[in-house]
Amino acid sequence: MNLLFLTILFPLLGFITLAISQGKWSENTSSIIGVGTISASALVTIYIIFNFYCNFSNDVNFVFVQELWTWFTINALCITVALRLDGLSLIMLSVIIGVGFIIHLYATWYMSGCEGYSRFFAYTNLFMANMVLLVLSDNLLLMYFGWEGVGLCSYLLIGFYYSDAKNGIAALKAFIITRSGDICLVCALFMIYDQYHTLSFSKLLTLELKCSSCHIFNDITWISFMLLIGAIGKSAQLPLQNWLTSAMVGPTPVSALIHAATMVTSGVYLIIRMNNFFLMTPSILYLTGIIGSLTVILFSCSALFQSNIKKILAYSTISQIGYMFLALGGRHWDAAMFHLVTHAFFKALLFLSAGSLIYSCRYEQNIFKMGGLYKFIPLIYICFLIGGASLSGVPIITAGFYSKEMIMLKTLANHDYFFLLSGVIGMFLTPIYTFRMIFVVFHGEKKIEPRVCNKITQNLPLILLLLLSTFIGGWIKLPLLTDTIITNVSEVYNYGQIYLEIISGLLVTFGIWLASIFWMDSSSRITGEIIRPRVTEVIERYIVLLCYYGWGFDWLYKLIFIKPYLFITKKLSYSDPVDVIVNVIVSLLCWLKNGLICSENGKLNWYIVSMNIGAIMILIMILIYDRL
Repeated sequence: MNLLFLTILFPLLGFITLAISQGKWSENTSSIIGVGTISASALVTIYIIFNFYCNFSNDVNFVFVQELWTWFTINALCITVALRLDGLSLIMLSVIIGVGFIIHLYATWYMSGCEGYSRFFAYTNLFMANMVLLVLSDNLLLMYFGWEGVGLCSYLLIGFYYSDAKNGIAALKAFIITRSGDICLVCALFMIYDQYHTLSFSKLLTLELKCSSCHIFNDITWISFMLLIGAIGKSAQLPLQNWLTSAMVGPTPVSALIHAATMVTSGVYLIIRMNNFFLMTPSILYLTGIIGSLTVILFSCSALFQSNIKKILAYSTISQIGYMFLALGGRHWDAAMFHLVTHAFFKALLFLSAGSLIYSCRYEQNIFKMGGLYKFIPLIYICFLIGGASLSGVPIITAGFYSKEMIMLKTLANHDYFFLLSGVIGMFLTPIYTFRMIFVVFHGEKKIEPRVCNKITQNLPLILLLLLSTFIGGWIKLPLLTDTIITNVSEVYNYGQIYLEIISGLLVTFGIWLASIFWMDSSSRITGEIIRPRVTEVIERYIVLLCYYGWGFDWLYKLIFIKPYLFITKKLSYSDPVDVIVNVIVSLLCWLKNGLICSENGKLNWYIVSMNIGAIMILIMILIYDRL
């Protein structure tokens, strides 16, 4: 356990080494350093996992804290650089390092020949170091340091192809929107320290929290609300989700890294880590579930109308993170973590498969310009089938089924029927948009001549993730988290597990069948075109467009924030009120100066008259004062 700090140190050293090289080293050298440091962290993580399961796997309250040094001390505030390993951080560490290593290995092939090869691995190494720091930190301030570091690296990686101005705008958009949530997180940190005089998880998680008043807006409520907004911003949930689809302009391995294992799961981790605050504020916890429920439905609909393959997967990520928030709203922390793990597997598989597909199609991303590709790239086709089946929750054989089943069962047992209905609707919509993408790309009429590449650094990561996306990934035993997270599983089975499994299986099968009818081949697409004009004009013009444009959040934020800002700046460019105030003050001083110059003219009679006027004014003031 004492080697825990190496999981951060190795990627950080990789970043420093690659940054010093300034891209002068060969691609082989850069990839050896970039992937080698992550593999070293992976080996340390394997040792830690082995040590944990050999010695502490049955200890629910196991916590290991490694204090490295004191960061700073200001009066009573002492912040130490300390790392915390418990069941929750061990799960996150395993997912981040494991899936991150696979993505790095894949990136050695995908980024080959691209400008900035060394810079790419420098950024991703720094990204990994900050993400590991985020989940291992033993105090909120150190966690926030990693939180902001992840945001900075996402900005650099999203705008990696900086020669295109649109990519820079997309990176800036992601950076600004996530910062709005980060501001709320900072406010939460201030309020926590003000109330409890500590930022240490070891102390905060042992506090017996009590509401300072019976009022609905007490201190703990505000803290939980600010923590929730911070989590929403980083995990791309309603209404701060629209940055994630714009983040697709970065390299595909970056999309896999951000969506699958690291950045978007930070909000889920934060809520579970601070679960004692949320348990004291059931209204905020219920709001978390509401946000997750709406996100599942709305952005499953958005994915259904996209033509860009990466945007389909991006909206899918938003929706699947919504499932985790739905579970958090029902206090099912273990179910949320289980879905986080399985989602990391199948979403990384889908994104990396999409990267191989885009490469084969000469960087074409529109699914309707592809078709009939399953004969030419069979491995990628199989990866899409397994990844799509796991995303859809195909029963028994996929990892996604087991995690979604746990969420739905525990939601049913808790009688959260609104959350249950939202999850069921999502289970119906997910296979439709997923297999719509698969059938359009791999079946039907061939529209593009693919190029085939079978390098081991391309195929080996896909095969590993493919295996983890099957029932193998669904049978992974997660360590116990805390007493508040353990639930009586036998209780859940008394509420009709078999019926829920049958219903979910039927919904998934029906969704795949519908997708096959409309998008399997060219004749089916003609049927879809015949049915389409029957849809009313209102649905065609408004609902479909709303879904396609992500329910208009970009337009709304442009109307509320960007246009007023541009209007104000335009007005200020013509007449700056600050300049006006300064100019008035200057003019007043000049007038006084001119008056003083006139009074000092060197004429004796003027001075005598001035003295007499002053004496008369003083005399008048004395008489008025006496009269009063």
